[in-house]
Amino acid sequence: MTAYCFWGMRRGSRFCTRSRLKEDRSARWRGGGCQTTALTLDRQSSQAVVLSASAGSPGDLFQIDIASGADGKLTGVNREYLDEHPPASMEKFSFERAGFGIECRLWFPPDFQATRKYPLLLDVHGGPNGAFYDSFNAVQQVLATAGYLVLAVNPRGSSTYGDDFMKAVLRDWGGEDYLDLMAAVDLVSERPYVDSDRLGIHGYSYGGFMTSWTVGHDDRFRAAVVSAPCTNLYSMYGTSDIGISFGEVQWGGSSFDAADELIKHSPITYAKDVTTPVLLLHGEADNRCPISQSEEYFTVLKRLGKEVEFVRFPDCSHLFLRVGHPKMREEYLSRTLGWFDKWLA
Repeated sequence: MTAYCFWGMRRGSRFCTRSRLKEDRSARWRGGGCQTTALTLDRQSSQAVVLSASAGSPGDLFQIDIASGADGKLTGVNREYLDEHPPASMEKFSFERAGFGIECRLWFPPDFQATRKYPLLLDVHGGPNGAFYDSFNAVQQVLATAGYLVLAVNPRGSSTYGDDFMKAVLRDWGGEDYLDLMAAVDLVSERPYVDSDRLGIHGYSYGGFMTSWTVGHDDRFRAAVVSAPCTNLYSMYGTSDIGISFGEVQWGGSSFDAADELIKHSPITYAKDVTTPVLLLHGEADNRCPISQSEEYFTVLKRLGKEVEFVRFPDCSHLFLRVGHPKMREEYLSRTLGWFDKWLA
Protein backbone atom coordinates (compact mmCIF):
# COMPACT_ATOMS: atom_id res chain seq x y z
CA MET A 1 0.00 0.00 0.00
CA THR A 2 1.29 3.48 -0.87
CA ALA A 3 2.57 5.54 2.05
CA TYR A 4 3.65 9.13 2.33
CA CYS A 5 5.97 10.97 4.68
CA PHE A 6 5.45 14.43 6.13
CA TRP A 7 6.62 16.70 8.92
CA GLY A 8 4.60 16.91 12.09
CA MET A 9 5.20 19.31 14.96
CA ARG A 10 4.13 18.91 18.56
CA ARG A 11 5.08 20.87 21.67
CA GLY A 12 8.20 22.47 20.27
CA SER A 13 9.53 19.35 18.55
CA ARG A 14 9.39 18.27 14.93
CA PHE A 15 8.79 14.67 13.85
CA CYS A 16 9.17 12.75 10.59
CA THR A 17 5.85 10.97 10.24
CA ARG A 18 4.61 8.25 7.90
CA SER A 19 1.04 7.45 6.99
CA ARG A 20 -0.61 5.08 4.51
CA LEU A 21 -3.26 6.20 2.10
CA LYS A 22 -6.85 5.65 3.25
CA GLU A 23 -5.69 5.20 6.86
CA ASP A 24 -6.52 7.68 9.61
CA ARG A 25 -3.47 6.98 11.76
CA SER A 26 0.16 7.87 11.28
CA ALA A 27 3.42 6.71 12.83
CA ARG A 28 6.42 8.79 13.88
CA TRP A 29 9.74 7.40 12.75
CA ARG A 30 12.11 10.22 13.61
CA GLY A 31 12.15 13.23 15.86
CA GLY A 32 11.61 14.56 19.33
CA GLY A 33 14.28 16.54 21.13
CA CYS A 34 15.41 18.11 17.86
CA GLN A 35 14.28 20.22 14.93
CA THR A 36 14.48 18.45 11.57
CA THR A 37 14.30 20.75 8.57
CA ALA A 38 15.25 18.69 5.50
CA LEU A 39 14.56 15.17 4.26
CA THR A 40 15.54 13.08 1.26
CA LEU A 41 14.60 9.45 0.50
CA ASP A 42 16.14 6.75 -1.65
CA ARG A 43 14.15 5.30 -4.57
CA GLN A 44 12.77 2.47 -2.48
CA SER A 45 11.80 4.85 0.36
CA SER A 46 13.55 2.53 2.77
CA GLN A 47 16.40 4.86 3.75
CA ALA A 48 16.28 8.57 4.53
CA VAL A 49 18.78 11.30 5.23
CA VAL A 50 17.63 14.20 7.39
CA LEU A 51 19.14 17.46 8.61
CA SER A 52 18.51 17.81 12.34
CA ALA A 53 19.55 20.42 14.88
CA SER A 54 19.48 19.73 18.60
CA ALA A 55 19.69 21.94 21.65
CA GLY A 56 23.47 21.52 21.67
CA SER A 57 24.33 21.45 17.97
CA PRO A 58 23.44 23.71 15.00
CA GLY A 59 22.76 20.68 12.79
CA ASP A 60 24.08 17.49 11.26
CA LEU A 61 23.02 14.86 8.73
CA PHE A 62 21.58 11.55 9.93
CA GLN A 63 20.77 8.40 7.95
CA ILE A 64 17.63 6.58 9.04
CA ASP A 65 16.28 3.12 8.30
CA ILE A 66 12.58 3.87 7.94
CA ALA A 67 11.35 0.39 8.80
CA SER A 68 13.21 0.12 12.10
CA GLY A 69 13.75 3.80 12.89
CA ALA A 70 17.44 3.14 13.56
CA ASP A 71 19.66 6.07 12.69
CA GLY A 72 23.31 6.90 12.35
CA LYS A 73 25.07 10.24 12.39
CA LEU A 74 26.77 11.03 9.09
CA THR A 75 28.45 14.35 9.88
CA GLY A 76 30.01 16.22 12.77
CA VAL A 77 30.37 19.62 11.16
CA ASN A 78 30.85 21.64 14.35
CA ARG A 79 32.36 18.93 16.56
CA GLU A 80 35.76 20.52 17.08
CA TYR A 81 34.36 23.97 17.75
CA LEU A 82 31.78 22.69 20.22
CA ASP A 83 34.43 20.62 22.00
CA GLU A 84 36.41 23.81 22.59
CA HIS A 85 33.34 26.03 23.18
CA PRO A 86 30.73 24.00 25.07
CA PRO A 87 27.16 25.11 24.30
CA ALA A 88 24.53 26.04 26.86
CA SER A 89 22.42 23.29 28.36
CA MET A 90 18.62 23.33 28.46
CA GLU A 91 15.93 22.43 30.97
CA LYS A 92 12.29 22.10 29.92
CA PHE A 93 9.43 22.65 32.34
CA SER A 94 5.76 23.58 32.24
CA PHE A 95 3.25 25.29 34.50
CA GLU A 96 -0.49 25.85 34.40
CA ARG A 97 -2.02 29.26 33.99
CA ALA A 98 -5.54 30.43 33.10
CA GLY A 99 -6.60 27.20 31.48
CA PHE A 100 -3.44 26.32 29.56
CA GLY A 101 -0.16 24.56 30.16
CA ILE A 102 2.74 26.91 29.38
CA GLU A 103 5.96 25.21 28.28
CA CYS A 104 9.32 26.87 28.93
CA ARG A 105 12.95 26.25 28.10
CA LEU A 106 15.64 27.56 30.43
CA TRP A 107 19.19 27.78 29.10
CA PHE A 108 22.16 27.53 31.48
CA PRO A 109 25.76 28.70 31.03
CA PRO A 110 28.16 25.81 30.33
CA ASP A 111 29.94 26.37 33.66
CA PHE A 112 26.73 26.86 35.64
CA GLN A 113 27.02 26.54 39.43
CA ALA A 114 23.84 26.46 41.52
CA THR A 115 25.60 28.28 44.36
CA ARG A 116 26.13 31.42 42.26
CA LYS A 117 23.72 34.20 41.26
CA TYR A 118 23.04 34.80 37.55
CA PRO A 119 21.22 37.52 35.62
CA LEU A 120 18.10 36.27 33.83
CA LEU A 121 17.08 37.22 30.29
CA LEU A 122 13.59 36.61 28.91
CA ASP A 123 13.59 35.85 25.18
CA VAL A 124 10.29 36.27 23.30
CA HIS A 125 9.72 34.54 19.95
CA GLY A 126 8.07 36.01 16.87
CA GLY A 127 4.72 35.27 15.34
CA PRO A 128 2.82 35.48 17.55
CA ASN A 129 2.27 31.98 16.16
CA GLY A 130 5.93 31.04 16.20
CA ALA A 131 7.51 28.83 18.86
CA PHE A 132 10.79 28.00 20.51
CA TYR A 133 11.92 24.46 19.66
CA ASP A 134 14.26 21.79 20.98
CA SER A 135 16.91 23.29 18.76
CA PHE A 136 20.06 25.37 18.59
CA ASN A 137 19.19 29.07 18.83
CA ALA A 138 22.05 31.46 18.10
CA VAL A 139 20.75 34.35 20.21
CA GLN A 140 20.08 32.15 23.21
CA GLN A 141 23.40 30.33 22.89
CA VAL A 142 25.42 33.54 22.61
CA LEU A 143 23.74 35.02 25.68
CA ALA A 144 23.81 31.87 27.80
CA THR A 145 27.45 31.05 27.03
CA ALA A 146 28.30 34.62 28.06
CA GLY A 147 27.01 33.90 31.56
CA TYR A 148 23.29 34.60 31.42
CA LEU A 149 20.34 32.41 32.21
CA VAL A 150 17.98 32.63 29.22
CA LEU A 151 14.29 31.90 29.61
CA ALA A 152 12.46 30.98 26.38
CA VAL A 153 8.70 30.69 26.88
CA ASN A 154 5.99 29.47 24.49
CA PRO A 155 3.00 31.52 25.72
CA ARG A 156 -0.53 31.17 24.42
CA GLY A 157 -0.49 32.01 20.73
CA SER A 158 2.51 29.75 20.07
CA SER A 159 2.16 27.04 17.45
CA THR A 160 2.61 23.26 17.95
CA TYR A 161 0.36 23.18 21.04
CA GLY A 162 -3.00 22.85 19.30
CA ASP A 163 -5.42 25.21 17.56
CA ASP A 164 -7.14 26.49 20.70
CA PHE A 165 -3.81 27.43 22.25
CA MET A 166 -2.59 29.11 19.08
CA LYS A 167 -5.80 31.10 18.50
CA ALA A 168 -5.99 32.30 22.10
CA VAL A 169 -3.85 35.33 21.21
CA LEU A 170 -6.20 36.68 18.53
CA ARG A 171 -7.33 40.23 19.31
CA ASP A 172 -5.46 40.04 22.62
CA TRP A 173 -1.87 41.04 21.89
CA GLY A 174 -0.37 42.17 25.19
CA GLY A 175 -3.13 40.47 27.22
CA GLU A 176 -3.00 36.89 28.41
CA ASP A 177 0.13 36.21 26.33
CA TYR A 178 1.94 38.91 28.28
CA LEU A 179 0.67 37.50 31.58
CA ASP A 180 1.93 34.02 30.60
CA LEU A 181 5.40 35.45 30.08
CA MET A 182 5.43 37.40 33.34
CA ALA A 183 4.21 34.33 35.23
CA ALA A 184 7.15 32.36 33.82
CA VAL A 185 9.58 35.09 34.93
CA ASP A 186 8.00 35.09 38.40
CA LEU A 187 8.36 31.32 38.64
CA VAL A 188 12.00 31.16 37.56
CA SER A 189 12.94 34.19 39.66
CA GLU A 190 12.10 32.14 42.77
CA ARG A 191 15.09 29.89 42.12
CA PRO A 192 18.01 30.64 44.45
CA TYR A 193 20.55 31.13 41.66
CA VAL A 194 18.53 33.83 39.85
CA ASP A 195 19.47 37.45 40.55
CA SER A 196 16.05 39.07 40.24
CA ASP A 197 17.66 42.51 40.39
CA ARG A 198 19.35 41.82 37.04
CA LEU A 199 16.57 40.99 34.59
CA GLY A 200 16.65 41.68 30.85
CA ILE A 201 14.32 41.04 27.93
CA HIS A 202 14.87 40.49 24.20
CA GLY A 203 12.49 39.86 21.33
CA TYR A 204 12.30 40.02 17.54
CA SER A 205 9.24 40.84 15.39
CA TYR A 206 6.20 39.99 17.55
CA GLY A 207 8.86 39.38 20.18
CA GLY A 208 9.88 43.00 19.63
CA PHE A 209 6.27 44.03 20.09
CA MET A 210 6.10 42.10 23.35
CA THR A 211 9.42 43.46 24.59
CA SER A 212 8.33 47.06 24.01
CA TRP A 213 4.91 46.26 25.48
CA THR A 214 6.50 44.71 28.58
CA VAL A 215 8.77 47.64 29.42
CA GLY A 216 5.74 49.92 29.16
CA HIS A 217 3.88 47.82 31.72
CA ASP A 218 6.57 46.43 34.07
CA ASP A 219 9.58 48.25 35.47
CA ARG A 220 11.54 45.27 36.80
CA PHE A 221 13.68 44.81 33.65
CA ARG A 222 16.98 46.67 33.68
CA ALA A 223 17.71 46.30 29.95
CA ALA A 224 15.67 45.59 26.83
CA VAL A 225 16.62 44.77 23.24
CA VAL A 226 13.65 45.55 20.99
CA SER A 227 14.19 44.15 17.50
CA ALA A 228 12.14 44.63 14.32
CA PRO A 229 9.11 45.45 16.47
CA CYS A 230 5.48 46.36 15.91
CA THR A 231 5.12 49.39 18.17
CA ASN A 232 2.22 51.25 16.51
CA LEU A 233 -0.44 48.89 15.14
CA TYR A 234 -2.44 51.82 13.75
CA SER A 235 0.35 52.96 11.42
CA MET A 236 1.62 49.42 10.74
CA TYR A 237 -1.80 48.54 9.31
CA GLY A 238 -1.06 50.75 6.30
CA THR A 239 2.69 50.23 5.90
CA SER A 240 3.36 46.51 6.46
CA ASP A 241 3.14 44.01 3.60
CA ILE A 242 0.70 42.02 5.77
CA GLY A 243 -0.98 44.91 7.54
CA ILE A 244 -4.41 44.06 6.13
CA SER A 245 -4.35 40.27 5.65
CA PHE A 246 -2.60 39.58 8.95
CA GLY A 247 -3.54 42.62 10.97
CA GLU A 248 -7.30 42.43 10.63
CA VAL A 249 -7.31 38.83 11.87
CA GLN A 250 -4.76 39.28 14.66
CA TRP A 251 -5.73 42.75 15.87
CA GLY A 252 -9.49 42.59 15.37
CA GLY A 253 -10.12 45.05 12.57
CA SER A 254 -8.82 47.83 10.37
CA SER A 255 -7.48 51.30 11.09
CA PHE A 256 -10.89 52.78 10.26
CA ASP A 257 -13.22 50.43 12.17
CA ALA A 258 -10.99 49.38 15.10
CA ALA A 259 -8.74 52.40 15.58
CA ASP A 260 -9.26 52.54 19.34
CA GLU A 261 -8.31 48.88 19.72
CA LEU A 262 -5.19 49.25 17.57
CA ILE A 263 -4.04 52.21 19.64
CA LYS A 264 -4.90 50.43 22.91
CA HIS A 265 -2.75 47.44 21.96
CA SER A 266 0.20 49.51 20.66
CA PRO A 267 3.35 49.68 22.84
CA ILE A 268 3.97 53.27 21.74
CA THR A 269 0.85 54.29 23.65
CA TYR A 270 2.64 53.39 26.89
CA ALA A 271 6.06 54.85 26.06
CA LYS A 272 5.72 57.45 28.80
CA ASP A 273 5.81 54.65 31.39
CA VAL A 274 9.09 53.11 30.17
CA THR A 275 11.95 53.20 32.67
CA THR A 276 14.06 50.40 31.13
CA PRO A 277 17.03 51.30 28.86
CA VAL A 278 16.01 50.25 25.33
CA LEU A 279 18.16 49.22 22.38
CA LEU A 280 16.31 49.17 19.03
CA LEU A 281 17.68 46.94 16.24
CA HIS A 282 16.00 47.02 12.82
CA GLY A 283 16.71 46.16 9.19
CA GLU A 284 16.22 49.04 6.77
CA ALA A 285 14.69 46.78 4.08
CA ASP A 286 12.07 45.25 6.38
CA ASN A 287 8.68 45.19 4.65
CA ARG A 288 7.02 43.01 7.29
CA CYS A 289 7.61 45.23 10.30
CA PRO A 290 8.76 48.45 8.58
CA ILE A 291 11.64 50.32 10.13
CA SER A 292 9.26 53.23 10.70
CA GLN A 293 7.96 51.21 13.66
CA SER A 294 11.33 51.61 15.37
CA GLU A 295 11.69 55.19 14.14
CA GLU A 296 8.39 56.15 15.76
CA TYR A 297 9.22 54.42 19.02
CA PHE A 298 12.74 55.87 19.14
CA THR A 299 11.44 59.40 18.52
CA VAL A 300 8.86 59.19 21.30
CA LEU A 301 11.26 57.64 23.81
CA LYS A 302 13.96 60.19 22.98
CA ARG A 303 11.50 63.07 23.21
CA LEU A 304 10.40 61.79 26.63
CA GLY A 305 14.00 61.72 27.84
CA LYS A 306 14.25 57.92 28.08
CA GLU A 307 17.45 55.89 27.75
CA VAL A 308 17.34 54.61 24.17
CA GLU A 309 19.68 53.77 21.28
CA PHE A 310 18.77 52.82 17.71
CA VAL A 311 20.87 50.71 15.32
CA ARG A 312 19.88 50.44 11.63
CA PHE A 313 21.01 47.48 9.52
CA PRO A 314 21.37 48.52 5.86
CA ASP A 315 19.83 46.31 3.13
CA CYS A 316 18.50 43.88 5.73
CA SER A 317 15.02 42.37 5.43
CA HIS A 318 12.82 40.97 8.17
CA LEU A 319 14.54 37.61 7.70
CA PHE A 320 18.13 38.82 7.93
CA LEU A 321 18.82 36.92 11.15
CA ARG A 322 18.22 33.71 9.16
CA VAL A 323 19.41 34.50 5.64
CA GLY A 324 21.19 37.85 5.87
CA HIS A 325 24.86 38.61 5.43
CA PRO A 326 26.92 36.89 8.16
CA LYS A 327 28.50 40.22 9.12
CA MET A 328 25.08 41.72 9.81
CA ARG A 329 24.04 38.72 11.87
CA GLU A 330 27.28 38.86 13.83
CA GLU A 331 26.75 42.57 14.45
CA TYR A 332 23.23 41.89 15.72
CA LEU A 333 24.47 39.33 18.22
CA SER A 334 27.35 41.55 19.30
CA ARG A 335 25.09 44.57 19.86
CA THR A 336 22.58 42.49 21.79
CA LEU A 337 25.17 40.99 24.11
CA GLY A 338 26.89 44.34 24.52
CA TRP A 339 23.66 46.03 25.64
CA PHE A 340 22.98 43.45 28.31
CA ASP A 341 26.59 43.51 29.47
CA LYS A 342 26.39 47.30 29.77
CA TRP A 343 23.32 47.31 32.00
CA LEU A 344 23.37 43.93 33.77
CA ALA A 345 27.03 43.02 34.26
